[in-house]
Amino acid sequence: MIDKELFKLIGKNKKYIFISVALQVLGLLANVGITASICWAIYLVITKAEPLTYLYPAICAVVGIAVRYTMTRLNGDIKDVLGRKVKKDLRERTYNKIVRLGVKSTDGMSMAGLTQVSMEGVEQLDLYYSSYLPQFFFAMLAPIILFIICVWIDWRTALVLLACVPLIPVSIIAVSKYAKKIFAKYWGKYTSMGDKFLDSVQGLKELKIFRADEAQHGKMNESAEEFRKITMKVLVMQLASTTIMDLVAYGGAGAGIALSVCGAAFWGLPPIYALFMCLVAVEFFLPLRAFGSAFHIAMNGASAGKKIISLLNTPDPVWGSEEVSGKTIALNGVTFSYDGERDVLKNVSMTIPEKGMTAIVGESGCGKSTVVNMLVGAFRPKSGDITVGGVPLERLSRESYYSHLAAVSYNTYIFNETVRKNFMLANKSATDEQIYSALEKVNLAEFIRENGGLDKVITEDANNISGGQKQRLALAVNLVADKDIYVFDEATSNIDGESETIIMRNIKALSKDRSVIVISHRLANVVPADNIYFMENGEVKESGAHTVLMSDKRGYEKLFTTQKQLEEGYAL
Repeated sequence: MIDKELFKLIGKNKKYIFISVALQVLGLLANVGITASICWAIYLVITKAEPLTYLYPAICAVVGIAVRYTMTRLNGDIKDVLGRKVKKDLRERTYNKIVRLGVKSTDGMSMAGLTQVSMEGVEQLDLYYSSYLPQFFFAMLAPIILFIICVWIDWRTALVLLACVPLIPVSIIAVSKYAKKIFAKYWGKYTSMGDKFLDSVQGLKELKIFRADEAQHGKMNESAEEFRKITMKVLVMQLASTTIMDLVAYGGAGAGIALSVCGAAFWGLPPIYALFMCLVAVEFFLPLRAFGSAFHIAMNGASAGKKIISLLNTPDPVWGSEEVSGKTIALNGVTFSYDGERDVLKNVSMTIPEKGMTAIVGESGCGKSTVVNMLVGAFRPKSGDITVGGVPLERLSRESYYSHLAAVSYNTYIFNETVRKNFMLANKSATDEQIYSALEKVNLAEFIRENGGLDKVITEDANNISGGQKQRLALAVNLVADKDIYVFDEATSNIDGESETIIMRNIKALSKDRSVIVISHRLANVVPADNIYFMENGEVKESGAHTVLMSDKRGYEKLFTTQKQLEEGYAL
């Protein structure tokens, strides 16, 4: 009933669970004291005791009520502290894990799923830790404590009540396997519905253009209906198990009461003791009954917790602690596979000097973007190695390596901030003159000046500028970052011809004193490169300057000639 991995997840916050249990035990003893005081007062009434003697049970009852109230309030505060600390710690660990993963993707976890797990999943675990776990330990202790108290009064009734108590956990265990499957499906359907909703919202424009919004609407309805059905299964299961627990709890309490009455009628049990046993009988079952109710919350939290644990257990990229000393990058016989079976890179060797422009080209699917992912540290080779300044990449400090590296792709993210703040994320000391100089290099300075200047706010996902402007702005931001190594992965794919020419001219100028790596499907952009690697099927087939590769009349020359003919045909 307790998941060891989830229990370990809260670390030092375990102490709050045991403090909560201790407070509940004190509250239980206070409740027993109140019940005993009531029975005492009734006994005094029956025996027509002196009026002054009523003061003693009254004082005991008042003390019991005060202790009970205090313990309840303190327990609520402790649970609140536990919940807040657990949520804070889990969110910090989740965030830090995502940061440590860096550019490495989280396998099997979509953006919507990641958001739901890190936000709502943590909320569900809050209830698991603050409600379920304390109640579990208290529910195990309470019947034993009550048995120890009651066995001296009437051992028969105490024994029957204790024997009936395990029927509730048995009923919980009986549904737990089914419940785990239901809640696992519940979270799966929930995240799937979130994925479809996010996907539909992000692609709403395309759906409208292709008149596919109605079909997508149908898919979203199907997903929502699947989620509704699994939700109803959860509710039916909760109702059924709650009914079973009620039958056991009240049936067990009824059996105890009946036995107490029999004790008073046939076995010489004093009536006042029988009354105490009748009043206490239900206390044997209430903690486990409350635990049973919390069980459904626990199953939901446990399902979310498994996904959080899966994220936290994702292996971190291997990095070391050495500082970058040289800037020459070399891939030495690198082989890589995404699934461990089919190699997408096969014995790839490249040398990228500290200065100059190096291009990696080839048809779509040849492996050039995978090479980029290797260079930025998202993946590690299956065999072979990548060195920077002669030092294997995994021995370098990630912070040190990234302080020298800038990567610009066709989908580089622009933040929902002003233009100036986006630049200052890359370089905190960037001046307005430096920013405008970078904007000039990407043919965007005039547009920024005419549309609010550097205080212009870029909206979410850069929706208030065009795709080409977004890409040029990303390029300019990285130019201001002032790095030693620049990786441009299809960085001009959405840009008009005039701007593309200006940008490629500046990229070539940048390569005079920096290491510049250009990945492009358009070979005209890489003509000025000092060295070009032409890839096919995950292998480097040719390398050399443009003129050398053209004179070889092999794969590169054929692809370049075909592209040129197509471009000339379009121009006509």
